[in-house]
Amino acid sequence: MGSLFRSAEMTLCQLFLQSEAAYACVSELGELGLVQFRDLNPDVNVFQRKFVNEVRRCDEMERKLRYLENEIKKDNIPIADTGENPEAPQPREMIDLEATFEKLENELREVNQNAEALKRNYLELTELKQILRKTQVFFDEHYFFKAETVNYRTTLSFVAGVILRERIPAFERMLWRACRGNVFLRQAEIETPLEDPSTGDRVYKSVFIIFFQGDQLKTRVKKICEGFRATLYPCPEAPTDRREMAMGVMTRIEDLKTVLGQTQDHRHRVLVAAAKNIKNWVIKVRKIKAIYHTLNLFNLDVTQKCLIAECWVPVLDLENIQLALRRGTERSGSSVPPILNRMDTPEDPPTYNSTNKFTSAFQVLIDAYGVASYREMNPSPYTIITFPFLFAVMFGDLGHGIILTLFAAWMVIKEKPLAAKKSDNEIWNIFFGGRYLILVMGFFSMYTGFIYNDFFSKSLNVFGSHWQTVNLTTENIKILPGSVMLDPATNNYTGTPYPIGLDPVWQLAGNKIIFQNSFKMKISIILGIIHMLFGVTISLFNMRYFNEKSDILYEFVPRVIFLSFLFLYMCIMMFIKWFKYYANNTAKDYVLGTRCAPSILITFIDMVLQKDSPVEPGCEPEMYPGQMVLQKFLFVCAILCVPWMLLAKPIFIMRERKQKELHHQITNTLENGDAEAFHNNTSAPTVQHGGHGGHGEEDSGTGDLFITQAIHTIEYVLGSVSHTASYLRLWALSLAHAQLSEVLWNMVLSKGLGMGGWTGGIALYIIFAFWSCLTISILVLMEGLSAFLHTLRLHWVEFQSKFYKGTGYAFQPFAFETILEGGGAYPGED
Repeated sequence: MGSLFRSAEMTLCQLFLQSEAAYACVSELGELGLVQFRDLNPDVNVFQRKFVNEVRRCDEMERKLRYLENEIKKDNIPIADTGENPEAPQPREMIDLEATFEKLENELREVNQNAEALKRNYLELTELKQILRKTQVFFDEHYFFKAETVNYRTTLSFVAGVILRERIPAFERMLWRACRGNVFLRQAEIETPLEDPSTGDRVYKSVFIIFFQGDQLKTRVKKICEGFRATLYPCPEAPTDRREMAMGVMTRIEDLKTVLGQTQDHRHRVLVAAAKNIKNWVIKVRKIKAIYHTLNLFNLDVTQKCLIAECWVPVLDLENIQLALRRGTERSGSSVPPILNRMDTPEDPPTYNSTNKFTSAFQVLIDAYGVASYREMNPSPYTIITFPFLFAVMFGDLGHGIILTLFAAWMVIKEKPLAAKKSDNEIWNIFFGGRYLILVMGFFSMYTGFIYNDFFSKSLNVFGSHWQTVNLTTENIKILPGSVMLDPATNNYTGTPYPIGLDPVWQLAGNKIIFQNSFKMKISIILGIIHMLFGVTISLFNMRYFNEKSDILYEFVPRVIFLSFLFLYMCIMMFIKWFKYYANNTAKDYVLGTRCAPSILITFIDMVLQKDSPVEPGCEPEMYPGQMVLQKFLFVCAILCVPWMLLAKPIFIMRERKQKELHHQITNTLENGDAEAFHNNTSAPTVQHGGHGGHGEEDSGTGDLFITQAIHTIEYVLGSVSHTASYLRLWALSLAHAQLSEVLWNMVLSKGLGMGGWTGGIALYIIFAFWSCLTISILVLMEGLSAFLHTLRLHWVEFQSKFYKGTGYAFQPFAFETILEGGGAYPGED
């Protein structure tokens, strides 16, 4: 858990592996998933690397497995998933796997080819059967044209066949035009669809017979049939011959059915046997391929007996990596132990934050903005609390929070079976991946909903009311919402605060929105200032860790002073107002009544403008003694922090550079032993700065330094104002959510609740279903997504900008789990 607060300490290591043990050692490291290998052959073509043949063999095995899997899915055979994670096979086992896959593929292809040939024969016999059956009617009706006057028995010829049903109209028009009406076409539909042996699709066909006279028309008709891909079959002219042929066709069809059934049974048995092992086979092949891809990143030494690798590893896991290498050496039977040496490098290491299934969703939110720089403070642990809480401030509703919590709890409880399904739906995968985040957001939404006393826009009367004249009793329960204006001076307020949250009587008050606006707006500002100050405080830990003492003095201190002396002071004034002024205007407490309570916003604006705040007659001009003097002092200090942030750090860096330059010149002079040159060089900077070239170079570096610091200063000063105002979205979205919920209740559900009788029950059932759909789709999904995005912005911009750079790159270890689950790229693969 320690690396979650700050990225784990990483080191670059050089690894020496004996060639015989390299495969087994890399396999163990892949199971461990804590090593990120570097490509030591960046200029070598992929096809020229040492293990390219092994990778090609794995590609071929993957192709065969995909073919087997497609055939299994085609027959709707369930693929067994035992949940096992077999180890990567030894290289010698690849030959057995290749032989097994080759045998299965050849057997399946042979069975498929035989089945396709049998199906084609079956189709031809079926079509011939339909022709023999349908043409009998044609011969009976149209054997002669106009038989009463002319006998064409010896002059007419015919062809019979089968054609796709949708081609019949075009086929008929083409015959009529090409043969100039000298042919006679009869067609009949085949009622049952026929199976295409090549594609397996069901197609609808029709039987046709064409009568014509002469060889020239015969040639023309056959060419037209060929063009429309019609299949012609021999059809005897004599009825007795047709009957004999039909009987022979039926016999052959029955024989083909028997052979086809046996072929399908054999195919099914082969696929069922393959389905039991295909998952394990896929895992094994992908592991083998990943290992050889990784080995292609290594270098060979001059003896060709040792592989050299460079890798990033977490320092705390070095012992586990050593144990994995030892296990791999023992598995391979090698007697030469691997060597793992730490290396010094000026290169920035990758950022590695150890996460689990609960913290991973929060870490993904942070990494989506930018991966933390190496050893930079990680915002993720604090986001676990602040993100759901700020979301709940905007989404605060006890009922909607319960829906959110139940949905997330269902995903958490059914975690294993849902994960095993591996859906391709991207939206579902996002929800499932953030199930723990949604669960925490649901809990916090229930809490803030209880504080707001908001349950589907209604209030819970748990502790009664502390307003005596509007007590929620049975007698006055019919008070309509908005019919009461709550005022402590007229409504006989008891003076004791409500135990938890808001008094339910505000649900009936006409000034409910005015009260909630004031309450939620002030809470939003207070939460925002605390959140931003916390972010500035975290930057202190970064500065101390990286030993940036000048940044502490010239950036952190003025930033804290500026933010605290202006905006934190405004929050303190809110608390002073809440504690000092009472909610009444009696003569005794007139000075401390609501009329004399100053506006915090006006007071803060007058503090910045250095003006005196307007005071009601008879009221005290100050909230506490010495307020005006203290406010002027705080404002002057805050203003002085601006040039402090703007100039102090660049001037300090310039002085430090000059001291280093002078020290370097003195060192060189003393090493040369020239005293005269020493005296000349001590004044050398003045002479050189007079020159055009040296002066321009110095001005360029100094200008960039001042411009960069000016950008950071302006960004922080203006950002303090804009970011504080940005937190008002907590108030705005909370108010909008509550009002939408109330509108939906009043405009939809209350209509059904007001109806009586059995018709009212039916209407309420329908209206409740409609209200539920709108609640889920609008208030939970759409409003929840809106609150989520606004919370994300508050963390990325308002909070993380105070301390988080996010300019690092993620640690991507070689891990079988990542390759198998995510289907990610292999090491060294683009």
